[in-house]
Amino acid sequence: MKEIKNFHHKKVLVLGLAKSGVGAAQLLHKLGAFVTVNDSKPLHENPEAQGLLEQGITVICGSHPIELLDEGFQLIVKNPGIPYHNPMIKRAVEKQIPIITEVELAYLVSDAPFLAITGSNGKTTTTTLLFDMLDIDKKKPLIAGNIGTVASNVAQEAKEDNQIVIELSSFQLMGIDQFKPKIAIITNIYDAHLDYHGTREEYASAKGNITQNQDANDYLIVNIEQEVVMEIANRSNATIIPFSTKRVLEFGAYVKDGCIYFHDEKIIYVKDIVLPGNHNLENILSSIAAAKLTGVSNESIFKVLNTFTGVKHRLQYIAEVNGRRFYNDSKATNILATENALAAFDAPTILLAGGLDRGNEFDELIPSLKNVKAMITFGQTAPKLEKIAELAGIKTIQRVDNVDKAVPVAYDLSEEGDVILLSPACASWDQYKTFEVRGDIFIHAVHMLK
Repeated sequence: MKEIKNFHHKKVLVLGLAKSGVGAAQLLHKLGAFVTVNDSKPLHENPEAQGLLEQGITVICGSHPIELLDEGFQLIVKNPGIPYHNPMIKRAVEKQIPIITEVELAYLVSDAPFLAITGSNGKTTTTTLLFDMLDIDKKKPLIAGNIGTVASNVAQEAKEDNQIVIELSSFQLMGIDQFKPKIAIITNIYDAHLDYHGTREEYASAKGNITQNQDANDYLIVNIEQEVVMEIANRSNATIIPFSTKRVLEFGAYVKDGCIYFHDEKIIYVKDIVLPGNHNLENILSSIAAAKLTGVSNESIFKVLNTFTGVKHRLQYIAEVNGRRFYNDSKATNILATENALAAFDAPTILLAGGLDRGNEFDELIPSLKNVKAMITFGQTAPKLEKIAELAGIKTIQRVDNVDKAVPVAYDLSEEGDVILLSPACASWDQYKTFEVRGDIFIHAVHMLK
């Protein structure tokens, strides 16, 4: 870890805890900052805050008092989930207090370079694929960020011969200043998190921050088929590496004659790849490009792609029960993700869908329902999904209370050879704390069938 002096004797406010907030507070304390932590959860319900208090860190819990900002803080490290229209953050901006996220701290102390992945869909799969390719090739990768490991904790342990593979959300990328990945990937950009960002332009701009500090010695891997992504690429100073599933490129990663190429080098036949879905082919192309740029062998790439069956909750194969194949795609919290999941299967499909109602309709999902023989709905959006199921000509539509009850109903409606797919097209928060909880309940229900 770099022994930086940037924060020595600075007054720093860590706003919002969770794992990243705890990691940021502990690192800043170690770097000699005067740290205050502010979290909305009361102290008696907040073991993380209690632990920081025991370490000598000032902790203020139970609310976010705006007058706290009058205490002369020189920096705020913000939990990524706190939006910029939050009164506390708006006041900090007015007072011109710099605001960063924990990712920036990780970069500043890391001895290892960063390989960073962002995008609307496919981030976790791409991050995991790239990590596995580097790992099997003995490149000493570490994994961090939005995928579940705190970046600042990982960075403190990283050595110069490591490489930190990091998944980054738009929320995290809004809070960077000097962060500069050696390789950056933008998988795609679609409408998402507009309740946080306000407009698609602001959302795309946040994603584009991943390359704002890159130069010609760095690489930006981009989906050449997306105009919004290429607009970011055109503004970048990095060396651009495109990928495409639709056309043969002069360089970059692409598909030709049933085979994946990087530049003009044949890497692997598509038929040898286990992971289903054209959207996953995009993730595979971008991860191959990054792997090749870091010197990973074709043999290691083949080993990963010939065995990798998916990330948990992302079109994850669960089991076959009496000839029915069950897939957990609980991470599909928007329509596009569900469209991609449905496109991965030719077999008759029973779709389990529903969740938080964010005010949108689902009409654009109709063309993707051609192989859906039955739809099981739950959650706030059940009526809206039933409406489009009827418009799509699906004859069997049934509403249930939750995912747990949906699984046996789907099984009873299925036949041998069918796919039973949880791909909700909605966030989970109306019924479940996270999409992971929703997916785990689905997995348990499938195993109960067995």
